[in-house]
Amino acid sequence: MVKRRVHVAAAAIVSADKKHVLIARRPSNVDHGGLWEFPGGKLAPYETGLEGLKRELHEELGVEIRRAQPLIRVHHEYSDKHILLDVWQVHEFAGEPFGREGQAVRWVAMEDLVGYPFPAANLPILRAVMLPKEYLITGEEPDNERFESLLRRALDEDGVRLVQLRAKGLARDAYVQRAQTALALCREFGARLLLNGEPELLEQVDADGIHLTSQRLMELERRPIGEGKWLSASTHDQTQLDKAATLGCDFVTLSPLRTTPSHPDVAPMGWHDFQQLVERAGMPVFALGGMTRFDANHARAVGAQGIASIRDFWK
Repeated sequence: MVKRRVHVAAAAIVSADKKHVLIARRPSNVDHGGLWEFPGGKLAPYETGLEGLKRELHEELGVEIRRAQPLIRVHHEYSDKHILLDVWQVHEFAGEPFGREGQAVRWVAMEDLVGYPFPAANLPILRAVMLPKEYLITGEEPDNERFESLLRRALDEDGVRLVQLRAKGLARDAYVQRAQTALALCREFGARLLLNGEPELLEQVDADGIHLTSQRLMELERRPIGEGKWLSASTHDQTQLDKAATLGCDFVTLSPLRTTPSHPDVAPMGWHDFQQLVERAGMPVFALGGMTRFDANHARAVGAQGIASIRDFWK
């Protein structure tokens, strides 16, 4: 049986304070009735994703999109159809949203989204909505005071809200001590901290999650931590992206997009190949390798969550 293909545009409408997102409840007489979703609808044959979304939001919510950018594209297989969710993050709009078709709509704090039942195809969108565009990977800094100073500056001046503590040169006890320092700083600024190391580290440091190296990713058979923590991984090709999806990673980095001083002999994939891999990833993907914060919007345009970087933030 050839499945019908359905192209749907959906919106993550973010409030002015950037802390809330608008969701709508599906009518009881349709598929997944009663579940919550990100508002939107099917595209007409002649429409682009943004054109269809503008029409749908006007029809459903009575609002006009002023500024939006791509967030994530999600392919999902149902028994009878293939769904492509073309999701946009709406930053500015005109009008006060309400359910023009009688549907319930609600502003929900981003951290509370996990408490609402969504169709399975919407789950990667939840992760993308809760993640920022910039992902800081800390540099190898031997001095603890300088480390704390650099991290504080990135959190305070650059507004970083997602941090991976990478410190391969530290022994385990020293890493745990640094992780406690990093966690206190991240909590102060409302940022999330992921530990680059064994999942057992979470027993000593109550960080927000674990980041897996690509080697560790390929060795695992199942998700090593609970759903209440974030799991990310380093990936470099389709095989590793597939493994990350199998393990239930919440997001990944994909590299190298450009040639970097740390890996000068590794051929970069470039934006075209990167976009092809991201299209079917099924989870938020951060571009890594020669990235700066000025690449974040370009990364979004080709389907990525944003950029990950050491050098651009760690200075």
